[in-house]
Amino acid sequence: MRDERRETQDVLPKPDPKFNGVIGRTHKDSKPDKIPVVQAPEGAPNVLIILIDDCGFGQWGTFGGQVPTPNLDRIAKNGLRYTRFHTTALCSPSRAALLTGRNHHSAATGTITELGDAFPGYSGQIPKSTTMVAEIVRQNGYSTAFFGKNHNIADWETSISGPFDRWPSLQGFDHFYGFIGGESNQWQPPLYADTIPIEMEVPPGRDGNYTLNTALADKAIQYIHMQKAVTPDRPFFIYYAPGATHAPHQVPKEWVEKFKGKFDQGWDKYREETFERQKNLGVIPRDTKLTPRPVEIPAYDSLTPDLKKVAARLMETFAAYTAQTDYEVGRVLDAVEEVGQFDNTLVFWEIGDNGASMEGTLNGAFNEMMSLGGVPEDPSVIVKRIDEIGGPTSYNHFPVGWAWAMNTPFQWGKQVASHFGGTRNPLVIHWPEKIKDRGGVRTQFHHVIDIVPTILEAANIPEPYMVNGVAQKPIEGISMMYSFDNANAPEQRHTQYFEMFGNRALYHDGWIAACRHGRLPWQNIGSADFGQDTWELYKVDDDFSEYTDLSAKYPEKLRDLQDMFWVEAAKYNVLPLDDRFIERADPNLRPSLIEGRTDFTFYPGAVRVPESSSPNIKNKSHTITAHIEVPQQGAEGVLVAAGGVAGGYALYVKAGKPVYEYNWFNEKRDKVAGAKLSPGPATIRVDFKYDGGGIGKGGMVSLFVNDKKVGEGRVEKTVPARFSADETFDVGMDTGSPVSADYAPPSKFTGTLKKVDIRLETSPLSPADEESVRALHQAAIMSAQ
Repeated sequence: MRDERRETQDVLPKPDPKFNGVIGRTHKDSKPDKIPVVQAPEGAPNVLIILIDDCGFGQWGTFGGQVPTPNLDRIAKNGLRYTRFHTTALCSPSRAALLTGRNHHSAATGTITELGDAFPGYSGQIPKSTTMVAEIVRQNGYSTAFFGKNHNIADWETSISGPFDRWPSLQGFDHFYGFIGGESNQWQPPLYADTIPIEMEVPPGRDGNYTLNTALADKAIQYIHMQKAVTPDRPFFIYYAPGATHAPHQVPKEWVEKFKGKFDQGWDKYREETFERQKNLGVIPRDTKLTPRPVEIPAYDSLTPDLKKVAARLMETFAAYTAQTDYEVGRVLDAVEEVGQFDNTLVFWEIGDNGASMEGTLNGAFNEMMSLGGVPEDPSVIVKRIDEIGGPTSYNHFPVGWAWAMNTPFQWGKQVASHFGGTRNPLVIHWPEKIKDRGGVRTQFHHVIDIVPTILEAANIPEPYMVNGVAQKPIEGISMMYSFDNANAPEQRHTQYFEMFGNRALYHDGWIAACRHGRLPWQNIGSADFGQDTWELYKVDDDFSEYTDLSAKYPEKLRDLQDMFWVEAAKYNVLPLDDRFIERADPNLRPSLIEGRTDFTFYPGAVRVPESSSPNIKNKSHTITAHIEVPQQGAEGVLVAAGGVAGGYALYVKAGKPVYEYNWFNEKRDKVAGAKLSPGPATIRVDFKYDGGGIGKGGMVSLFVNDKKVGEGRVEKTVPARFSADETFDVGMDTGSPVSADYAPPSKFTGTLKKVDIRLETSPLSPADEESVRALHQAAIMSAQ
């Protein structure tokens, strides 16, 4: 809906100004005009949006959680806490809604980009008719920058071939430093500066305690200092989305040490304790009721001693990750204060793009890619590696029970758009120059689409109806500024729909109809009959936690809201509802850079090729051939690699010898090595003969140099689907985290690499096996939301 108080709209870019000088025959009888420079409206504030990932309402200390978050505390103490603010229940959709001011289906992001299809609400390609707020403010005199996670680029548009229309640099951001996709390794992240692949630079002396969380803060601070030094009067717009606290939960050990023994009470007791803290802080009403644990989640006391030990350590690490995130955001806020801009900076600190993630399995994971690949982890193995959790060899995620506890006092969590555990996220707004009710609480019902119109009203920028020649869909959010000065102001958002994977709800004037549909959020397979769904009804004005289902008492009210849902669904491109998983993982639903190809040739410099756009060697026989030249002094380094520490393969030269290594989920590594290479030209070939008989089976590896067999060995089992959620395919080096422990990335080959050829044989899989592979790809993709 449009903000009715906005009387004018705008066209961007603005028309060229009229020339007001004098033009004669020569410069002597002419008078120049001033070269126009677009300036922001007078009094327009700096804007800083901070978006935390995968957070529950009961996670951060400011809102009753048991992780101290002093920097969020100080912002909340001098700003406003919104306790009835909502997201879409999933990553890409919430981010699309946040940046465009439109509902996620209106922005063609009804699900994550990797699951897109050709229906208007689900393509994963944010349309040019829903311009991001960064482009609007940039054309109104702002400097703009984006730091962190970008999960709003279609999977097939993330390679060097582009197109780059939906990358930050063409969506209104002057600068981008971060990663593409749903999650990233914190220790060795695959980063981009604008559209250029780069590696994270670790400062001298910081090896072992420098992660992406810190690097992002460093880059944001550097930008703030430079931007205000060069253009102190030009406001900035910064979107800071660190990707924390999304899995993998990786953090330096000194942070984990702070939380040793802090969560031995388990998730049931944590919820009870947090619930009391929330009431005492005034962030939930005193009469709120604590929703019970679903029967599908085990009681903490039912766990074995080993499972308790693992669960506690995984939660300690997650808490450490949360505390580190608060600290690093605090450093960014310090930089704003340091340059004298604190009072005139409008800060939106959104604690979560959805609720805490219930995708870590019931027991938690040391390497989440393993369980997502259909291979259950043995808890005894996790116990043996417990001290590695959070470090560079782990890829960990915590148990479902802890995610449920983080979402106190609500039901369910991430993905479940029907209930507040998935959609109700805390928001703090801080703007000392305009907000006078310091430390106030606001209870008006709002949604993530309301942030864009709030920014536009605060900056006195009209909503454009045309941007870069494209007519715009009306912004569907409403400004929240009416609530800044009046805690009791009547709420202006009357209706809001929610939908994700068939989970759906409709809010209207204090009531909500909710329907949790189909599979559980930690299950990756399953479709259900929409006609058999059960709906619930809550009067959330009086029932903050959705505790009391009133559907039997008020069936007519429920029917009214159900009917209203279908109206909203048709209006905002929600239809058709689709809960399928295996079918939606079918790559034929989306453009592909590798469809139908069996022969590939890559040249040096082919790095950061997305896994989905690189040769898929899984579950089939294949050959890899590297054409090299070895100098007289010998050569070392990677010839070709795919994946990283969580799983993958690499062909490299170590101590002058060619080595093929297969990394099975960082749990088993198989190597085949040859003799030392002689100086001169060499053709190194790997023949992988797949055993067949299903997915994830083993194979025989033969290693050849100049057509002479120099090594042979078995790979006993292989990764059936994706190697990782963030790693890529590289030629001539290994970017990101290393496939092998034999080298440190990027380990660029020091000889001459001419090219790498890869040939795939026809897949031996049955249709049923192919379907299983799609399901496992889907599982891996879902983990990276």
